[in-house]
Amino acid sequence: MKNSDIRVIARNKKAYKLYDILETIEAGLVLKGSEIKSIRQGKVSFKDSYVVFRNNEAYLTGLYIGPYENAGYSHHEPERDRKLLLHRKEIDSLRGKVQQKGLTLIPLSIYLKNHLAKVELALARGKKLHDQREAIKRKTIEKEMARELSRYGKF
Repeated sequence: MKNSDIRVIARNKKAYKLYDILETIEAGLVLKGSEIKSIRQGKVSFKDSYVVFRNNEAYLTGLYIGPYENAGYSHHEPERDRKLLLHRKEIDSLRGKVQQKGLTLIPLSIYLKNHLAKVELALARGKKLHDQREAIKRKTIEKEMARELSRYGKF
C-alpha cells in the first residue's frame, strides 16, 4: 500500500510527553455519517481520551468529534463512546495487558486509510513528573548540541 493512501487527520501530541509508548496497534472506528464528515474536516480533539473494555468489546472514550454544520436533523453527540473494530484475540490480549499495573490504552492519531477512519492506539505507561523533567532536559541538551555543531559547520 502507498503512503499516499494514508492522510493523518489529528495527532495526540501530549501522549508522547505524558506516557512511555510500549506498543502500537491500528483499529477501525464505528462512526455515524456526520462524524466521518467532521473527521475529514479535522474537527477532532484527543483531550483525556482512552480505551475502556465493556461486554468483550473495546470503546474509545473522551474523543471529541465536532458537529458537522450541514448534517441537517441527524446530529451526533460530540463526546460519545465509539466502538473500536478489533479482532477478539486483540481485544483479549490488550485487556490482559491493561489490567497490569500502570498500563493504559490511549489514541495516538486518527487518519484516513483508503477513505476509512482508523485510529492508532498505544499501550502506554504514565511517566512520573521527574521522568517528564528528565526528557525535557535531554531534549534541551540535544538542541544545544545541534546548534553548536551547526555553528562550527558553517565556516
